[in-house]
Amino acid sequence: MADVLRLLPELTGDEQMFIAGLIKNMDDETAQTFANVYRARRKDPQTILLLTLVGFLGIAGIQRFVVDQIGMGILYLLTGGICLVGTIIDLVNHKSISFEYNQKQAQQIAAMIQNRV
Repeated sequence: MADVLRLLPELTGDEQMFIAGLIKNMDDETAQTFANVYRARRKDPQTILLLTLVGFLGIAGIQRFVVDQIGMGILYLLTGGICLVGTIIDLVNHKSISFEYNQKQAQQIAAMIQNRV
């Protein structure tokens, strides 16, 4: 856990534990490479929250485009956030939306780095 705090101090809770599990068997150089790539790809939950709030101004679904859910983004855009109900749900679940995206990114990065070694 100390390595995660040193490499990625912005992580908290479940995300921190998930990343700790991924990098526990990596050497320092590989873990540092992972941290740099992950930091660049990671989506902050507060960013997702702010983008979800934009949905109340009439441009719903931006948060879904940002986390590579293009189909849902188009659906939200064309239906006004599914009549704002989907936008409200995303507002409540913004942390889990970003965590799911970040998990996928972390797994892809770890696989890419380990295949390279």
